[in-house]
Parts: sequence; structure tokens; C-alpha cells
Amino acid sequence: MTKDNILFGIVGLLAGLIIGFFVTNSLNKQQGFGAVSAQTATGQPGNLPPGHPDVPPGSNPANPAGQQMGPSSAEVQAAIDKAKSEPDNFDAQVKAAEFYYQIQRFDGAIEFLTRANQLKPDDYDTIVHLGNASFDSDKYDEADKWYSLALSKKPDDVDVRTDFGLTYMFREPANYDRAIQEFKRSLEVDPNHSQTLQNLTVAYTKKGDAANASATLAKLSAADKSNPAIAKLQSDIAALKK
Repeated sequence: MTKDNILFGIVGLLAGLIIGFFVTNSLNKQQGFGAVSAQTATGQPGNLPPGHPDVPPGSNPANPAGQQMGPSSAEVQAAIDKAKSEPDNFDAQVKAAEFYYQIQRFDGAIEFLTRANQLKPDDYDTIVHLGNASFDSDKYDEADKWYSLALSKKPDDVDVRTDFGLTYMFREPANYDRAIQEFKRSLEVDPNHSQTLQNLTVAYTKKGDAANASATLAKLSAADKSNPAIAKLQSDIAALKK
């Protein structure tokens, strides 16, 4: 189950709101890694729930012609072959991992990113990519490890720390207190960080803390009044108060 494929329903509060976070957060900012969050390799929107029918070509405003958005199979295979034939080529390992990520083969991405990390253990982007790919593979303990390592190098990276906190919301059992702790640390660096405020509101709501959820939502509304999650958050907090 990837971040894009969590069912709506009782847990929709967590899933539906966090989906928007991932479309715009660290996966989006890492060059080459994260295109699949907004668009699959076939041009389909990446945040459709399981079982949703395919969107007909031309229905996607980001790709009105219905053209293939991702790499061709020949490009993917060429990148993989190059990475395997040149195991000491850091860039080749990263490129193969990038293509695997774009086609949502996260285990393959992890394999080549691990090789890249072995070649350049201190490369920050590779460490973050390993955290992202581990998260999308539902390997939250692994994601925790890589995000922790990244934060030991750049403790003020708000996007990574917010992702790190999010691992505690997705794992079983969820640890909302720890997630809240990490989100607060992100906000110490950037008090108006929209995705952090959004997910902190979710965490408080899931905990049943209507007062703090409302206070955080007010900050989100002030910082990002056009955020599409606001209406859903307001509704869920109102239901919680009842």
C-alpha cells in the first residue's frame, strides 16, 4: 500500500488529508523522485483510491492529450542495465532508482538507492530518497532509520522532519504523541509550514484533542487559506466536539 492508495472511510480523516500533503511535500521537492505522487507513469492521477476506474485519456487536466507521462520501458531497461553493468557508477544507480520509483516499483528503487548509498554514504539526497521509498513500501521502521540519519545531518529540514513524524501516524499502532512532537519541531523552524500544520491538525483530531486541533487549524487557515483540506478538517473537528 503506497501513500496514495489508502482507503477512505473512518480512517479517511488521516488518509484523505495526508494524501494532499504527500503530493506537495518532500517527494515533490526531491528532483526526479516523486513525480508518481501526482502522476503515474501511464498518465493516470496517482491519488485514486483502489478499485477506481481508469481516467479516460483527455480527462486529466495535467495531461489532456492522454500521453504517456513516465519513462518508456526501453528507457527503464537501459537505465537498469547500465546500473548493473557499472556498479561503481553512482549516477547510474540513482537514475535506475528514479525510474523504478516513477513506475512505483519501490523495492527496486530501494535496491539501487542502497547501492548508491554504499558508494556515497554521506550523500544527503540519497538518504532522503531511501526514506521516501521505504515509506512508500510501508516499511516505516526503515523510513524512520533513513529520515533519522538525514535529520542528524540537517536537523532543520522541515520537509524531512514532517515526513519523519508522519511515519508515526501510519505505523501500527499509531503513535500520535510522537508525531505531534516531530511536527512541533518542524514548526519551530517554519511556523507557517502548511503541510505540517495540516498534519498536526489531523494528529490532534485523531487523538480526540478538539481544542488543540481547532487552534492548529486556525493557524493553517491563516497561513494557507486556500488549502483544500480546511473544510474537511473543520467538519471533523465539529464532529469531534459533538
